[in-house]
Amino acid sequence: MTIPSAEGFLHAASCLPCTAEEERDLVVALTREAEENVKDGDLRYLVSHSWWLNWQSYVGLIKPDENDADMLPQAPSRPGEIDNSKLVSEESSSIGDEPELQRTLREGDDYALVPQEVWRKLHEWYKGGPELSRRVICSSPTSRSYIVDVYPLRLKLFDGRDSLERIIRISRKAKVSELYSLVCSLLSVEQSKIDIWDFYQKTKGKKLINLNETVEEAQLMMDQEIIIEAKADDAWCSDLGTRSNNELALIPLEPSTSSFSIAGGPAFSNGFSSGFGSSFSQDNSFSPLLRDAEDGYSFSNGTKDDIHGLSGLHNLGNTCFMNSAIQSLVHTPPLVEYFLQDYSREINTENPLGLQGELATAFGELLRKLWSAGRTSIAPRPFKTKLSRFAPQFSGYNQHDSQELLAFLLDGLHEDLNRVKKKPYIEAKDADGRPDEELAEECWNYHKARNDSIIVDKFQGQYKSTLVCPDCKKISVTFDPFMYLSLPLPSTVTRMINVTVFSGTGDALPMPYTVKVQKNGVCGDLIKSLSVMCCLQSCETLLLAEVYDHRIYRYWNPSEPLCHVKDEDKLVAYRLPVGSENLLRVEILHRVVDRYTSESMFNLSRKLIGSPLVTCIPSDSTRKADIYATVSSLLAPFVRAKVHTLDESATKLNSNGPSLDGIVLTDNGVTCEEDVSTSNVDEEAADEEVLPFQLWLTDDKANKREHIDADSNGVPGSTMRLLMDWSDREHEVYDIKYMDELSVVFKPGFMSKKNRQEAVNLFSCLDAFLKDEPLGPDDMWYCPRCTEHKQASKKLDLWRLPEILVVHLKRFSYSRFMKNKLDTFVNFPIHDLDMSRYANHSRGDQPPIYELYAVINHYGGMGGGHYSAYAKLVEEDSWYHFDDSHVSSVGEEDIRTSSAYLLFYRRVGSSSCSVSKSVAVDTDMVDSLDT
Repeated sequence: MTIPSAEGFLHAASCLPCTAEEERDLVVALTREAEENVKDGDLRYLVSHSWWLNWQSYVGLIKPDENDADMLPQAPSRPGEIDNSKLVSEESSSIGDEPELQRTLREGDDYALVPQEVWRKLHEWYKGGPELSRRVICSSPTSRSYIVDVYPLRLKLFDGRDSLERIIRISRKAKVSELYSLVCSLLSVEQSKIDIWDFYQKTKGKKLINLNETVEEAQLMMDQEIIIEAKADDAWCSDLGTRSNNELALIPLEPSTSSFSIAGGPAFSNGFSSGFGSSFSQDNSFSPLLRDAEDGYSFSNGTKDDIHGLSGLHNLGNTCFMNSAIQSLVHTPPLVEYFLQDYSREINTENPLGLQGELATAFGELLRKLWSAGRTSIAPRPFKTKLSRFAPQFSGYNQHDSQELLAFLLDGLHEDLNRVKKKPYIEAKDADGRPDEELAEECWNYHKARNDSIIVDKFQGQYKSTLVCPDCKKISVTFDPFMYLSLPLPSTVTRMINVTVFSGTGDALPMPYTVKVQKNGVCGDLIKSLSVMCCLQSCETLLLAEVYDHRIYRYWNPSEPLCHVKDEDKLVAYRLPVGSENLLRVEILHRVVDRYTSESMFNLSRKLIGSPLVTCIPSDSTRKADIYATVSSLLAPFVRAKVHTLDESATKLNSNGPSLDGIVLTDNGVTCEEDVSTSNVDEEAADEEVLPFQLWLTDDKANKREHIDADSNGVPGSTMRLLMDWSDREHEVYDIKYMDELSVVFKPGFMSKKNRQEAVNLFSCLDAFLKDEPLGPDDMWYCPRCTEHKQASKKLDLWRLPEILVVHLKRFSYSRFMKNKLDTFVNFPIHDLDMSRYANHSRGDQPPIYELYAVINHYGGMGGGHYSAYAKLVEEDSWYHFDDSHVSSVGEEDIRTSSAYLLFYRRVGSSSCSVSKSVAVDTDMVDSLDT
């Protein structure tokens, strides 16, 4: 492919910048070329995401999409200099020449990645910086897939000769041989004369001898220490070699003085700023330490107590999301019982969807270490290495979502422990009118025939999904397994919409209403709710429209999704008689202009004001007198109080003109009015000289004006548009402020702050999850009867509840341009979560009552937050806070917070479950059952 050069868009002799179109075309071409020819070692550059969005908007690569609920404002002008300063740590200036990235950055939230040639052009056009380049690495040689190593491995290199700590960076996919080459080059020594040792937490581990494995496979972690030693037969470091027991007197042992917390801020403990004493002996030698060189776990030589399950986990570099999920699972009673026994017989080494048992083995070993007596924190390095192999998206050191990690981990454990060695092929059968009980049991048996593990036994339930076609009413019922419930917060599934209701017959002044609707509903839902609020009569209907620039921008079809309605839109609804769609629609626009403005000055002086008025008239009532009489009726509510009587001509027109009150419509739209004729209207009353206001025929944008004929005014289509002049005289008679005060659909501010602090209970989240709702426009269902995709309604019901019920509170919302976190406090029960009303078909005589035993919390905002976990030691009936390596006791009354993200419940009465009989009923949640 030939890439156009800059000269193709801009003459070399010209000093003018490229146009937006030229910039766009060149960047698109360069990006396409780079992606088509990507290879290991290519460079990608980080660019501030906010700056990148502004540039894309400026050149036209991004345009607000109707399917986006949040619309990015269009950049009014060319963006300024590239500003990557927010991507760089404040401490980076003190660490070498290369800027140090903030540790909590996320692609798509904080930065975008562009090819090297694109960066060069952007920098040429806009300047700025700093320059942040990262290498492309091959994540899977077999599939030829590539990733960008945004956070290369940062290692602390200790050298006994000079007692200095050096910082080196290397790709986690680099070979150990490359690490040796890098170290030898940095220290000017020969590779044959040194050995490199894993020195994690300044505790000597294994020697790196396999030169062909990657540093990730060698279990080297972000910010950890490594140490070089002279080989035994070499005199390179005589001072170091003459010390007994390899005593490290020359190596600095004090912890780093940096206050930077890679977990999301200095307020959170991550095990790096302190705690060396528990894993390093007082005489600074290796020999007194108990060390398992194979798996990298270390133990203190101090006195151990008899408490089990209170060990923390080291933060390996933005791994708080993983640590919180691990602590929740290792405090799940059935998993503890399972992995503390001999589970090797259930490991499936033949499952191509698993990791041949390696992930389950790594998790089992980690669980056993965490349940060993004592409180020493543990580094889960072998486990993270295995997890990264099963789910490569969690490799590296970016921050991730704990719920996503939990889902992949449970799935990986299931595949490694699946008792089914060869999955049978089972063809799904149609319901064919069979009872739900029969179909549900058949589907569950089919699922168990292919999926049978401790994870399925304890974590999986079954829900019923019912789809109904909106046209033919075809019903489709399916039964599917679930591992957890992702519950929307009520504030995420509903929205407040402001609508101003106008009378289409001149009966009342405009009235604003605020309506609460489902976010994924349709405009018909809004119209239905609004009809109730405004006490719409049975002979009336509402016509929903959007007003923009004082004119009708569009009419909303009842079937259109509400996600198309933007918060900044202005919505109006017109009360019209039923069957008005069969009449001629009349729109009245308003403009401020001198009453005697000449035609040549019309477009210069045209200024629209107020809100359009809409009504309807019979198509054969378009004489001048009819039109003026209709408009006069609509304006009647706006007459100022000091104007006791209207102009005589207006009164005459209003009394003799066509009245919509007398119109009765049949099903086929034919008018059956007894007397709508205006033959007796005084033609002189419609004379321009005595008319109370001036009307013109115009187009949809009010760009022209034409005189209204006295006899008949045929208009193309089904809409007549009128333009009303507003001079001082009209302002004296009518009060237009009632047409000017249109509110936007939703205005962030006080209301949004109030909503953030509003508390909801868990049952309202469950109700929102199980509520009947229409599918989204991008999730249409193929109706076999209609033979086309339909926006069907969907209803979920819980059919079979698991022993372990995991509840995910969906606090994060995403759209194309905006990402947001809800800090809404969810009041959830700690004891006696009664799910009876949600699972009437649950098996067994005992009601489905659950007890809370773990919570994953998320603190902070998008991307830059921190995870921790609360977990209960069931035998002790006491709660603890697991914050990476720091473990502390916590009162049960402190478990409920607005940071709760994942809730773990255990069914009462399950085997090996000890629940205190003296626990009081959770009265905070009892009343909410009735709401």
